Order: sequence, then structure tokens, then C-alpha cells
Amino acid sequence: MIKKIIFNFVRRYRHTPASRWAILVIDLFTLAVAFAITDLFRLRMSEYIDWPSLLIKFVAFAILATLFYLIIGTYRSIIRHSGMYDIYKVLISNIAAATVLIVFNLINNNHPIVTNRFTPAYSEILMTFALQIVNMITVRLLLQRVYNDYLRRHRPVRNVVIYGAGSAGTIAYNALAQDPNHDYKVVAYIDDAPQKKDAALNGIHIMERKAVLNPAFIKKNNVSVLLIAIPSIRLSYKQEITNEALDLGLNVKSVPHISKWINASFTVSQIQDIKIEDLLERESIKLDNVNIVRQVVDKVVMVTGAAGSIGSEICRQLTQYQPAKIIMVDQAESPMYDLQFELRNTEPYNKIVDRMVFVIANIKDKPRMEQVFAEYHPQVIYHAAAYKHVPFMEENPYEALLVNVFGTQNIADLAMQYHTEKFVMISTDKAVNPTNVMGATKRMAEIYIQSRNSDTHFVTTRFGNVLGSNGSVIPLFKKQLAAGGPLTVTHRDIVRYFMTIPEACNLVLEAGAMGDGGDIFVFDMGAPVKIYDLAKKMIQLSGLKNIEIKEIGLRPGEKLYEELLATKENTLPTYHPKILRAQVRKYPSADIDNSYGELRKLMTTFDDMKLVAKMKQIVPEFHSQNSIFSALDKPSN
Repeated sequence: MIKKIIFNFVRRYRHTPASRWAILVIDLFTLAVAFAITDLFRLRMSEYIDWPSLLIKFVAFAILATLFYLIIGTYRSIIRHSGMYDIYKVLISNIAAATVLIVFNLINNNHPIVTNRFTPAYSEILMTFALQIVNMITVRLLLQRVYNDYLRRHRPVRNVVIYGAGSAGTIAYNALAQDPNHDYKVVAYIDDAPQKKDAALNGIHIMERKAVLNPAFIKKNNVSVLLIAIPSIRLSYKQEITNEALDLGLNVKSVPHISKWINASFTVSQIQDIKIEDLLERESIKLDNVNIVRQVVDKVVMVTGAAGSIGSEICRQLTQYQPAKIIMVDQAESPMYDLQFELRNTEPYNKIVDRMVFVIANIKDKPRMEQVFAEYHPQVIYHAAAYKHVPFMEENPYEALLVNVFGTQNIADLAMQYHTEKFVMISTDKAVNPTNVMGATKRMAEIYIQSRNSDTHFVTTRFGNVLGSNGSVIPLFKKQLAAGGPLTVTHRDIVRYFMTIPEACNLVLEAGAMGDGGDIFVFDMGAPVKIYDLAKKMIQLSGLKNIEIKEIGLRPGEKLYEELLATKENTLPTYHPKILRAQVRKYPSADIDNSYGELRKLMTTFDDMKLVAKMKQIVPEFHSQNSIFSALDKPSN
């Protein structure tokens, strides 16, 4: 009956921290117990007890103890989550109170203030506060035990392996033990340090990786979670461990770097799930900031497509290089508002808020863009504005040409007219041997700026997919997972290159700084990723079961794999290991002007077939795939 009453009480108030004042009252009650025990021991049931002096001495003890409990805050902690820091506060507050009483005794002995009848003996002070320290710690441990023991049987149990037997591993262990929602049981630590082999931490064995991350151990111990508790772990090593754990069916989590802990303290709520981006991310690249500074510092820099995934990150990174102005241009009102709000209100970007200019304009509108050029005279341009979605552009060749080709032509011509020093264009791997309208228009934009002969240095940067960009596969898979599946892939064998947005933009800045004009720079995208395998990994990371992966067939214009170089192109190394200079065919400017002039006249027909046929003349390697425009391709000999 008593157990039932206790359990019901604890269960009802398990998420409600005890009143601070109630804790203070309990602490004062335990002080009274300690004082009583001390004096009973000292007096040994004497026939005469001086009750007034005992009462006065206890009041002095209580006043001093209360004062230091309030100052140090022993009563502020959530009792069920008490740890070493709380024990430290208990020790300090009681030692401080005892010290004050002892000092008072010393002074009173030499310069009497009150009679000895009302001053406690040194032994009385020491014994009382020693007992009080034991009492306060015991009460906190008992409350923790009651809370945990009565609720543990009603909480889901999860067996955990912690990777890392260092300080972060110990902190993670304590955080798991205090989680109010789950009963985590740590069954092993993994650590690669030879000196820790066969040792123990918190009474739990430290084992080698191969001894734990194998099907036999996982099944025998019913392990469901691997927690990586090495915040400074190498990225490649973390990915290797995560992939190994996922293949064993484990849910993988990690302890964030200490710089991300809330108020420098760590709780179980801060444990992070491993995300698919973590498995695709690569080690941070090193930039030659001197080159970028030389190109950007004290210059007027324009970014077109500034509100897009790439354009917005370029803007963020440019802020650290102290440009005279950043002119951010985009036609999308809402994303531009979001970018403006972020940069004006977030450190460190807002430190140069007076140098930021936000312009709503469309690169198709040459008179409007000329007005922007005339007002700001940009010295460096990063041209990221473009239509990029393959299926949409396959259905809308006119718009693809108007923005990606003639919009680029507008900005390039204005750059030459206003003597811009450097024009850096963001291209795509889909421009190589294009199989769709979007890729072909980007290749045509490359060809146009390469053919220009002027004081403006035109540079093209070409790379593959970026993680988390608008409309990319990973956000799509996340939405599909949230809806319970299925995850849709166009083909089981389709592969893509991936790069993080910050990494891609870092390389754009670096390549732009090294280009002398007419260059096409290709980025090292690493190993290609199979989209089907990506979908499987995302399902594993989500912890969801029975999620289907469904093949829906290649979309119009879609390739099974992307290329970064055309078949007739070669590359040369640069001083940066991740940037290669492509050797490509050069086109005479007169030929390009004639061809693009004819194409512009065809635009007035709004005839998609005629427009795409002309595109295939300009870009002979453009062969449509799974598209209505395939009929326009010349039969191969």
C-alpha cells in the first residue's frame, strides 16, 4: 500500500521540479537533525540540559546555514538531476557556515562579545556541519533513487554503446542516466586507445571496436543505440563508424562539440541524431584567403540569384572579406526578404550591414539591370541566377533560354560595358554532354562568356549537386519520410555527385580569384553517390521500419550519371587540389554572336521545337534523353 502511494505520487510529479523553498526547508530540517544528534552525543543524556542556550545556538547555526544556502544556491538544483556540481555546492556552503562560526569563536575568546554559554564548541560546529553534509547528500541521492526506481520499470529500456571512453563519454553516460523519458542502459564503451583496453569506466567494460560492432555482440546484448562521444572526431572516421553501425541496424547519435552545449552544460536533449548530410559531408577545405581578399576587399561586389541556395551562401561568405559593398540581386521577393532579415540581424554578417544593398530585379530585364550597373558600378560579379530544375525546363525551353542564356548575356554585356574586373559564373555538371534543355542552356551560357574578348575576366565554375539546396533530393526524401513513405527514385542505378553548399561556395570564391579569363574550373566532387543507397541510408537513420523505396522511371532529360568534363575536354591542375582547370574548345565571338542572334529571333515564334533544334546546332553534343526533343537528334553514324 505504501509503495503504491509513493509510486503514484512520484509518477504524478515526476516532471515537476520540487519547490526551491521546499528544498530549503528540507535542508534546514536535516540541519536540525544533525544538530540534535551532535548534542545528544556530546551531552550523553546529562541530567541537566540548558535548553535556552541550545535553542540560541541552533538559531545561529540555522541563520548562517540559510544565508550560505541562499548565496551559493544549494536549493536551486532539480533534485532528481543532482550531480557532482550540486555536491560541490553542498560542501562549500556548509564549510563556509562552519568557518564563520569558528572564526566568531576565536574572536569571542579574545574579545568577548557573548558569554561562552551561548557560543558553540569547536567540536559541536565541526560535528554538526559534517553530519549536515552527509544528510544533504543522502537526501538528494535517496530522492534520485526513489524517482528512478519507481519509474524505471515503466520506461522504455534502450541498450546503448558509447563510442569514446574519455571525458565526453563520462558526461554522456551521466546525461543518459538522468533522462526522464527513457531508461538507457550502457552495455559497453568502445575506445581505440591501447591503454584503455580491458579497463572500465563507471563499472562498464571498455572494449575494442571489432569486439562490439559485430552482429553477435549486438544481438546478445540487444543493443539499439550507438552514441559517438568524441566531439572532435575526424569526419571520415565518424562516417566509417556510422555506416558500420547502420549496417548493424543501430540508431546512431552523437555528442556535439562543447562549443554547442547550452550554457556550457550538457543534457540528453542535446544529443544529436546523425543526419544524411553528415555521411556525405567532406573534411573542411583550406582556402588561400589572400587571393580572395585581394579580389574582394574594398571592391563593389554583385551577386545575382542572391536569394538562392548558392547565391545566399556566397553573400554570407563575402561578408568576411570586407567588400566596399555587396549588391544582392534577385527577382524572388520572399526569399530576398528572408535573406535581408538574416544578414541584418545575425552576427557576424550585421557588422557590415551598412555595406549591403538588396535589389529586386530580373536579369532578363536589361534596362533595369543597366540602371543597377550605372548606379553601383560592380567591380566583381558572381552570377548565380539561373533556372535549374531539369523537368521544368524541359517543359519550358523558352524561359530556360530567356534566363540562362540571354539573362547571362545581359549581365555579361553590361559587365564589359561598365568595365567590371571579374565575372564568375556558376555552372553545373549538367552542362557537360547535356541531355536536357537546362544543361544545354548552361553550356550555351558558358560558351558565350568564353567567347568574349574584353578587359573583363570571365570565369566559369562547374560542379554537381549541393546538399540541401532548394528542390534537391535530400529535402524531398525527408518530406517523403515524414509522410511515411514511399521514397521515390527515378532509377535504381542513378548516381550523383554531392558537395555541401559552404564547400561549393568556398571553391567558387577561390576559383574566381585564380581565374585570368576564359577559364572553366571543375571541382573535385569526390566519389559519386548512388541515389538508391542514399535513400536506404536515410531510412536507416530515421529509425523507421517498412519504408518502401519505389522506382518511378527516369524523368525527361535525366541522365543515369553526371559528368564534369566533356569527352573532348582535358584538365590541368591548379595550386588548389580540389580545383582543376578544364581545357575546352574556344568559339569565335563572331560565330557565337551570329548564332545567338538567330536564336533570339526564333524566340518570337515561341516554338519549342524550333528553339531546341537551334540549341542542338549551337551545342552539337546536346542529345536529348527520354524527351520529346529526342526526335531532333541526328542519327549517329
